[in-house]
Amino acid sequence: MKSYSHTINQLALKALLTSSLAVLTPFITSAQIQSKTGLPVSSSSKQPAPAPKGLAKIEADPEKEDDFYKLISLPVPEDIILEVGGMATLPDGGLAVCTRRGEVWIVSNPSISGTERPTYKRFASGLHEPLGLAYKDGDIYVTQRSEITRLHDADGDGRADSYDKIYSWPLSGNYHEYSYGPTFLPNGNMLVTLNVGWSNSLGHGVSLVPWRGWTLELTPDGKMTPFAAGMRSPAGYGMNAAGDYFYTENQGDWVGSGRISQVEKGDFLGNAESLRWTDLPGSPLKLKPDEVPNTGEPLYDVAKRVPALKAPAVWLPHGILGISTSGLLTDNTKGKFGPFENQMFIGDQGQSILSRVDLEKVKGKYQGVVFPFREGFSSGVLRLVWGHDASMFVGMTSRGWSSTGKELFSLQRVVWTGKTPFEMKTIHAMPDGFEIEFTAPVDQELAADPESYKVTGFNYKYHATYGSPVINRAGCPIRGIVVSKDGMKARLVVDSLRLGYIHEITTNGVRSENGRALLHNVGYYTLNNLPDGEKLTITAAPKHNHADMAMASTAATPPVNSKSAAGKAKATAKPAATKPAASAVAKRVTEMPASWSEPDYTITMGTKPGLKFAPEQFQVKAGSKVRVVFNNEDDMLHNFVVVMPGTAVQVGELAMKLGLEGQERNYIPQTDKVLHHTNLLQPNTNETIYFTAPEKPGDYTYECSVPGHFYVMQGTMKVVK
Repeated sequence: MKSYSHTINQLALKALLTSSLAVLTPFITSAQIQSKTGLPVSSSSKQPAPAPKGLAKIEADPEKEDDFYKLISLPVPEDIILEVGGMATLPDGGLAVCTRRGEVWIVSNPSISGTERPTYKRFASGLHEPLGLAYKDGDIYVTQRSEITRLHDADGDGRADSYDKIYSWPLSGNYHEYSYGPTFLPNGNMLVTLNVGWSNSLGHGVSLVPWRGWTLELTPDGKMTPFAAGMRSPAGYGMNAAGDYFYTENQGDWVGSGRISQVEKGDFLGNAESLRWTDLPGSPLKLKPDEVPNTGEPLYDVAKRVPALKAPAVWLPHGILGISTSGLLTDNTKGKFGPFENQMFIGDQGQSILSRVDLEKVKGKYQGVVFPFREGFSSGVLRLVWGHDASMFVGMTSRGWSSTGKELFSLQRVVWTGKTPFEMKTIHAMPDGFEIEFTAPVDQELAADPESYKVTGFNYKYHATYGSPVINRAGCPIRGIVVSKDGMKARLVVDSLRLGYIHEITTNGVRSENGRALLHNVGYYTLNNLPDGEKLTITAAPKHNHADMAMASTAATPPVNSKSAAGKAKATAKPAATKPAASAVAKRVTEMPASWSEPDYTITMGTKPGLKFAPEQFQVKAGSKVRVVFNNEDDMLHNFVVVMPGTAVQVGELAMKLGLEGQERNYIPQTDKVLHHTNLLQPNTNETIYFTAPEKPGDYTYECSVPGHFYVMQGTMKVVK
């Protein structure tokens, strides 16, 4: 349901987005008034009025992420395959980097400038796909698939002389049994996190040997204590500014979308497979797999009935802010990396991006907001560490886990230019809505207009099925707005908020006081609790007076902006859902047409690891009858989409723009560039479609249009005469 605050002058918005030098038409209602406190108050008029004299602003070319945060690639010698699995900053400013090929490299002089080049020296080799690394007291600790190992350089020659096992755990041989860490705790102990395996025959994760899907606590002398359960693919790990331990999770079975959770001893984080081992000595949990409801309700609701189950602090919407959540890093640079001190940066391997997270504790539980931050990395982002100069080093890999960044691996620096972007710095939950804090003062009239914002609540299913579509999506009407006198904050009074839900907050109409657009105009707030405190009160509007709204507040509370009931009703009207056009339906035909006696061609299409189709090419005659049997043999969601020649990326980007509707629409955008498609398929499922090959010969692309997949998961249907 659309919020009435989102009825924006679409023509003005389109002109703003498509012109490199556009006149900003402020979305200002005709009867804005001033409250006794001097805070701007908006009226109920639905038509944008001409901008008051002096308020119309000219926007220059849109600002880009690169204007504020530069990406600098570190050159890597041709004979080194630096598929980064883990990184740590050393006391001398160098980097220790472990690779998925079992090596550890020391990178000296990584903060390159000008013509300088870093140097690389191999410190260790022969390890089993280490995916985490830490430095402590002169030694390097790596987490291999089956153990945590201390590497010690006794003679100081820059090479490890001893490889000392701290602790080992069982392996079944399953390819999906990745291991991550360590994270050092203040008491000197270490935490490691272990993936569950994957069963193609079952189509879901499996914990085949003890402690798969767990966090383990290890002492320096090798004693292990089970710490927490319920992990599926816990690729990212680390501490927030308060010293609490968090991990990042990837979409899959029991995980509707990527998420970030605090981990405390005895927690169950959601993946039921790990609970097979709760009867072993030392387990802090007694919960069993069959005690976890597989109902498809939101996880937050199930957690009310399963006390050990912990709801995530922050959800990352799938296909919007990533598809493979990876490393996390807390900003402890004291402002040397920009205005986001104590916030977290979160990597995504599949979409080669960084997001930005700000957490807050409400009623003793973490929750918070995630924003886009930086895209365009050259490979799949996996690990993040700070350099001594407060630049961020980003280690990347894409082998087997294809990414939008085309390189097989990469090592890059993110350097703040010193220029502050105009951003939503953070969003805080309020007793009756949200408060947005900006990095620069806003144009108060635009920021006070409800039409500058939109709030939408949604959730994901908690079930054993792989992933989840967006569920229970509904608009949250904005009842009023208060802008602080300094223009740095806007408090939104919002109806229809739901606990345990993600709330998409867009700010398309907000501008800075000097006319700058927000670098990123959307944030996603996970609302686990509403804080206590005084709510802003709005009185009913005078009857038939939609121009000047009567405002009231609780004692000592400033008035807020409101729309009339009539204006609200008009704006929230939503067209009834309609069936796709006949031409759209015809693009997916799952029964052989009655006019066919049999297909001319039957193509059995499968998948291979690394986001690949098998086969990657097939040939048919123009106008022939084609049957495609698509078998999704991978461990993630895929579809099969035939598109016009040269349009695969265009169609994929249109699929990304579906936003919250993407998965429920099978990532199929409405465009004539799409010729034929299957639905989005779960792992280990299949679908058959029928179509007539194009009459025009040529090379037609087939792709998976899932965000992040479409850049690399492509094949060619050659149509010949």
